[in-house]
Amino acid sequence: MTSVDRPVMQKKDYKTDQEVRWCPGCGDYSILNAVQGAFAKLGKQLHETVIISGIGCSSRFPYYMETFGFHTIHGRAPAVATGVKVANPALDVWVVTGDGDAMSIGGNHFIHVMRRNVGLKILMFNNRIYGLTKGQFSPTSEQGKVTKSSPLGSVDYPFSPIALALGAGGTFVARGVDILGAHLEDVITKASAHTGTAMVEIYQNCNIFNDGAYKGFTDKEVRDARMLYIEDKKPLLFGANKDQGIAFDAQFRPYIVTGADLGKAYVWDETAETPAPAMALATMNEAEFPVPIGVFRRREKPAFEVGVQAQITAAKSKRKETLRDLLFAGEIWDVK
Repeated sequence: MTSVDRPVMQKKDYKTDQEVRWCPGCGDYSILNAVQGAFAKLGKQLHETVIISGIGCSSRFPYYMETFGFHTIHGRAPAVATGVKVANPALDVWVVTGDGDAMSIGGNHFIHVMRRNVGLKILMFNNRIYGLTKGQFSPTSEQGKVTKSSPLGSVDYPFSPIALALGAGGTFVARGVDILGAHLEDVITKASAHTGTAMVEIYQNCNIFNDGAYKGFTDKEVRDARMLYIEDKKPLLFGANKDQGIAFDAQFRPYIVTGADLGKAYVWDETAETPAPAMALATMNEAEFPVPIGVFRRREKPAFEVGVQAQITAAKSKRKETLRDLLFAGEIWDVK
């Protein structure tokens, strides 16, 4: 199919005949809308796109997208998606997962897909709870979280998915929020353009089992003061009048600047050689600093499937013409 033959896509083209079955008011509806909007803007063709999920509320996603899809097993979506991408690198492969699916049973698969830099796009819905299994604390739940599985409060220290992705060598690491649709569409669009593994953490409200988990910085009344929009080549400023900023000391420890010191605000570079600034933002204390959203880091690195395909091509060029040639290649010996 040539570019001339490619149909113009609209959001409705990605909707299936399946009833969308999440709890009324769930943040997943907003994310689904943002993904369909981003895909339409990008003109993604249904037959070229694959969405693979694991287990959890988020993992219903393939049923609601009129693309190819595969609802796999708990935590293993990155492994299945890697197989799809290696087998057919021309496919546009997306993984939809949750904080429980990706950070707990799927943690090993998550870090290794980041390390390998497979050409996948990972959308990780983070509601800081196990929603599908009715409200147990998850690997991203805050310490002290009272849930059905932690009635006295969780004693676990939570994961930062962004910091974990950066530590695993992630080449595109970003964050969006379910209710900020336009911003989320933009982040998804940027992730789509990346050639390696692109990971987008999406803060998502579970209004049944963890309602209001993010309202302390997403409510309209506090959003300007409590959220930091990361923009490439722009200083890290926040506040209704952009009158506060984030600067770093020599050890990349963040601190807030105002007034005459506002010029010290760090100018963001998402392609920075070192992950130190991104890691500093990812690990800032939410009680003391604004919550950053946007692209934390982006860098180019050969994709895993490119290397695998090169090996396959090289191996095929050396293959033997006959079965006898193959059997007598290499070391052989006679058994007396």
